[in-house]
This record gives sequence, structure tokens and C-alpha cells, in this order.
Amino acid sequence: MNDAKTRALEAYISAFNDKPDHIIRAPGRVNIIGEHTDYNDGFVLPCAIDKDTVVAIGRHEDSLIEAISCDYENQDIFSINKDINESPKLWANYVRGVAKYLQLDGYALPPSRISIAGDVPLGSGLSSSAALEMAVGRALIEQSGQKIDPTDLAMIGQKAENQFVGCSCGIMDQLISAKAQAGHAMLIDCRSLLCSPISIPKDAAILIVNSGITHSNSDGAYNERRLQCEKAALHYKVKALRDIDEAQLKAGKTGLDDVSYKRARHVVTENARTVNAAVALQDNDLYTLGQLMRQSHASMRDDFEITIPEIDQLADIMNAAIAQYCDNQGGARMTGGGFGGCVIAIAPNDTMESIIDSIHDKYRKTANQKIEILISTASAGVNYV
Repeated sequence: MNDAKTRALEAYISAFNDKPDHIIRAPGRVNIIGEHTDYNDGFVLPCAIDKDTVVAIGRHEDSLIEAISCDYENQDIFSINKDINESPKLWANYVRGVAKYLQLDGYALPPSRISIAGDVPLGSGLSSSAALEMAVGRALIEQSGQKIDPTDLAMIGQKAENQFVGCSCGIMDQLISAKAQAGHAMLIDCRSLLCSPISIPKDAAILIVNSGITHSNSDGAYNERRLQCEKAALHYKVKALRDIDEAQLKAGKTGLDDVSYKRARHVVTENARTVNAAVALQDNDLYTLGQLMRQSHASMRDDFEITIPEIDQLADIMNAAIAQYCDNQGGARMTGGGFGGCVIAIAPNDTMESIIDSIHDKYRKTANQKIEILISTASAGVNYV
């Protein structure tokens, strides 16, 4: 049995002396390429991973939602008949926010008991928050006997994170957690919300290395980057940076401050890289994909300035190993919001052991953080576990 499912089920029975009516899982995600492009109406190429948040849900006799968290070992209770306000517990605000915006969108929520457990590493850039939002939202919908379109569920999760938790994230994390297909990445147009499945070659592996350096997207740096992008879009007189190409970026730079220009340059070039990477992945062209991933990391480091020395070092080690053992058939880059978290690599299956050996040999000589290494498969979106 799934470990998160086991913990959620056992916690529910222990806390409420009853069995739940439904058990729902939603996956974390890793973004292959396309960082900080989503809130600029651009393109992203994530896939869901085989790490989940699991929610067990059942009836409550009062007009309450009572939630317990196995991972934080505490409880939150709030009324669904009153205005839902913030909790001092951060994890609880994701639950409250989803409940609030489901109600505002016209869904009648039943009084419910909820237990939550997950194995998505927290603060790692693998979107444990979106997994929590999608699992809670789908569980509440199932408990109510209603139906919801996965895209609508994703948008409710985004509202909860933007307007209740206070992180100005784009739609990528929620959308891939809601709509992912097993064995596929998803090219997402974050303006139209069109999702195009992209098959991941069977002889390629997804390697995720958690640096052990945690980050929080609700910190000011993430929101600051978004404001800088909005400033640049205003300068170029477009709705979003998605609406200009690199030639237009260069031609119209006069009058824009250097920092905002660098932020815009990352977004514009990253959009182009993401579209090209989807083609390369579909064509099983790991060499081109690797080039684009390395360019993406350099842009995040130099133009968007969201990497840190430990992450740069980890990406360098992984790319050097890919060059040595794979003849550059693949690549590595930071993934996630930045300032810590994970590095992703895609490379042939039969070279994974050599790449991992290189990481253990070289990264730990100069870094004290405890790393976690995952070889992941692309999983399906939110559903019954």
C-alpha cells in the first residue's frame, strides 16, 4: 500500500474512530523546462511525479471541516457556514483557501473530516502545495457528490495560493497535478490553458536531486520577480512578456532598467526554449533537449538570479557527468521557484548509476546539506489512490 495512503488512513481512523468515505491522491510535479514563464502567460513543460499528497475524507456531523496533518502533527477546524479566515498554520491555509474558493465558485461543501499525508519533499520545488490543493479540492468535491472539471479545480487551487496563502504563483503546478497523464510530460500554454501531452522516451530517465536547501514561494523574492516582469510588460506595452520575441525585446529596451530587462530576457528566451524542448522530447532528441536545459539554467542564474551556489554546483556536476557518460544525450537544470530545491536531469536510463555516483562523489565533498536522489516516472493526475 502507498505509504502516504497508509498514514492518511491510519490517522483518520485513529482521530475520528471511523473509516473515510474516499481516499484521493494528487501528485507533485517536476518542471522539465519553462521556469517563471507561467505567470507571464507563457509555456511550461512539467510532468507529474510518483510522489503524492493523499487525503482521506469522511462525514462530519457539524457544519465544520476538521483537518489533521500527519506531516505537521497538528489539527485545524473551521466552519463552512462562516467566512473562512486565515489560520496561523501555513499548511491549514491551503485547505482553508481551497474550501473558500470552491464555495465562492458555487460548490456546496459538506461538513467533513479530513486527514492528510504526503511524500512530496516539502520546500523542494516539487510543488507539495499544489498537490495538497488538488487532493483537498477533489476530496471535498467527491464527498459532496458533485463533479468538477480538472481545469476548474486547478484554477481554484491557484486562487487559493494567490489570494489566500499569498504566493503569486502561475497555473502550472495546479494544472499538471490535476491533468497529468502517466508516461507523459505536458506542454502547457498558460494563456489558453491548452495542455498537449508529450511522450517521454521509454529509454530516458528523470533524475531529481533534492539539494536539501528548502525554499518558500511565499517569500518576497518570488513575488518580487513577478512584479519585475509586470513592469517590463508595461514598458513594452503588452499584456504579458509572452507577447514579444527576442528581437522585440532588444529593440525596445531603451528606458527599461537593467534588472527588469534581465528578468524579461529570461522569460522571453525561456518561452522559446520550452517550445523547442517539447519538440525535442517528442522526437527523442535528448542532445537538443540537454542543450536547452543547460541554457535554461544559465538564464535562471544570470538573468533571473534565482539559483544559489550549491544549486549551480549540483547542476554543473550533473551536466559534466552527462557529458562524460552520455555524450551530452540529456541535460540538467534547476527546477522550481528557485533559491534552493531541486535539480532535474533527463538522460538515458543506462547512465543513471554513473551520474548518481558522480553526484555522491563530488557534491558531498563541498556541500553539507543532506541530498535526496529520486529516479521518477511520469505519473497521472489527481484521482482515487
